[in-house]
Amino acid sequence: MIRKYPGQALALTIMLAACNHQPANQKEHAIPQVVEQLNPMRLVPSGQFEMGADDDTGSPDEYPKHLVKIDSFWIDEHEVTNAEFAAFVQATGYVTTAEKPISKEEIMASMPPGSPEPDSLDLLPGSLVFVPTTTAVDLNDVSQWWSFERGASWQHPNGPGSDIKDKEQHPVVHISWDDAQAYAKWAGKRLPTEAEWEYAARGGLKNQPFPWGTETPQMSKGRTNIWNGHFPYENSEVDGFYGTAPARSFPANGYKLFDMAGNVWEWTADWYDHNYYSQVKPGTLNPEGSRTPNDPSDDPRNTKRVIRGGSFMCSDEYCRGYRVSARMKTTPSSGLSNLGFRCARSAN
Repeated sequence: MIRKYPGQALALTIMLAACNHQPANQKEHAIPQVVEQLNPMRLVPSGQFEMGADDDTGSPDEYPKHLVKIDSFWIDEHEVTNAEFAAFVQATGYVTTAEKPISKEEIMASMPPGSPEPDSLDLLPGSLVFVPTTTAVDLNDVSQWWSFERGASWQHPNGPGSDIKDKEQHPVVHISWDDAQAYAKWAGKRLPTEAEWEYAARGGLKNQPFPWGTETPQMSKGRTNIWNGHFPYENSEVDGFYGTAPARSFPANGYKLFDMAGNVWEWTADWYDHNYYSQVKPGTLNPEGSRTPNDPSDDPRNTKRVIRGGSFMCSDEYCRGYRVSARMKTTPSSGLSNLGFRCARSAN
């Protein structure tokens, strides 16, 4: 998913200048006290694991399964919440991508040569909001349930008139990769690599498809916040939530980490490369992903970062991103109703 503009087809995207890849061993400073109190970090022990799909249900980019070695690192107990992000904004005055007017150059960079220039309304800030349908729709057409809403942002997740009152402990959403990077730097942390994220999500289990083992969320109720029913028009809410859920609403995994499946997708540090798993050397220590983004299914100008974990919109009939090996990708400027992040920190 990517930041979109009114009047443009959903296939059209923008490309912001991406920040340099942030290595896992970058220098980190002190964590603000408010962050330590709101979201303690858990130490993930060093070790090795087989990264990639655990069975034949994975997507092509989840193969081949390969051995990865990971040094010990710290990772947030849960996804960064509205309360944490509000503390960051209050301390720094930071303005998110979704709150900034869109530049004409931004749009034109994503358009084919000779395209007409956008009008002034197309330059108003906003973000993509999930709008459920009333009946069954073609699940290959994401435009059926995504709407670019002017004024939508982390403080107004459903657009103007909405707010985050009483949702302080819910994960912050409508956060771009650049926003997540800015927060992480302020918090004395960084984004986890894709390998670190999957290792942490597995919680010490070996070759299991979910953070809790082998049972699907549908078979084992109360494990995570996903879409129960028929997406995108009927959600039975058997897990207790229609949209996002507060942090710690479901059991933690073996590393005492919450929501490593479902709730909201989470940014990682890595560029997305569809073929990376076939290129990485088995047994690599602390892999940092591909240096060259590659998504053969899209315009090469639309470089993407990896997101992990699935969201409240994932179901058995659509997405299944709650599997620990599931990979998804989106452009760094993306802001969505179901996209947030958590941070990591090197142990040494």
